[in-house]
Amino acid sequence: MAIRYERLISRNLARHLSDEIDLAGVKTTVDNIVRLGIFGSVAMLVIVSALTALAGLEAFIAFGLGILGAALFNVLIYAFLEYRVEQRKSQMEAMLPDYLQITSANLRSGIALDRAMLLAARPEFKFLSDDIKDMNKRVFSGENFDVALKNFASGYRSYQLNHAIRMMLEALRYGGAMSDLLDQISKDLRNQQLIQKEVAGQMFMYSIFIAFAGLIAAPVLYGLTSQMISVTDTVWKGILQANPGGLPTTGISFLKPQPPQISTGTYFTFAIAAIAMITGFASLIMSAISSGRALRGLRYMPVFIGIGIVIFLVMRAVVSGLFTGIGGGA
Repeated sequence: MAIRYERLISRNLARHLSDEIDLAGVKTTVDNIVRLGIFGSVAMLVIVSALTALAGLEAFIAFGLGILGAALFNVLIYAFLEYRVEQRKSQMEAMLPDYLQITSANLRSGIALDRAMLLAARPEFKFLSDDIKDMNKRVFSGENFDVALKNFASGYRSYQLNHAIRMMLEALRYGGAMSDLLDQISKDLRNQQLIQKEVAGQMFMYSIFIAFAGLIAAPVLYGLTSQMISVTDTVWKGILQANPGGLPTTGISFLKPQPPQISTGTYFTFAIAAIAMITGFASLIMSAISSGRALRGLRYMPVFIGIGIVIFLVMRAVVSGLFTGIGGGA
């Protein structure tokens, strides 16, 4: 008997995941998502715990980091679904003005609204056409047209689409020139999209500043600091070797110099984690500034993290070469 993994979570969570999958347009099931989350979490727990334990950390800390890795894996799955929801909505909103304009032209030729919408569902509208065709199939099978329109709008997390459908339903209920209404909605949507592009252009300088701070400034500073710690650690090793009994105490005792309490390996690990976090959030902030939707930045996050780590390693290698004479190379 096959295991139904979706039964391991609450009904509310399963219903929420089902809605997310439908909004994202992903061809999968809640059972597959839950199974991926479970096995992926176990794999991350084992891998992260083993790697951190081999790095010399205590077993309790390694296990805690493994749990954190497992939790982050599930967060990434949900973030991927949210990203697909936003991506699908954005693509639909870009196609919506043209689709409404074609529907309006069909209405002017004397075709009924449901038939006009079906004929406007051209292949270039991709998944939007598929959803329109599915809606018309339900209408032809006996579903009320108003209900079908509402169900179609609920397939996207889009205020623009919901507003357009609401206006269409009002026109159907109280009467009105539907073709003129669709033309006006199409025009308003285009104007809104143009305004959004203008605002994004004006905010471009802020995006450049965020990119510089996250991709260049932070990795460079972490690279310099990492090599400074390496040089300082090497100098102190030489001092302690020359003074095995410890440094002589003169003057005020609390001013006695001491070697750094952090190792180069520990700081290197911290720097990599910090750069990954800074560059990752930089991609989200830039997306929020440019498009108003932070989750669109998920597509750029791996690139940002990779560039930040590469700059950190290059800067560390350059400074290490400069201090080779001192013995501070990594």
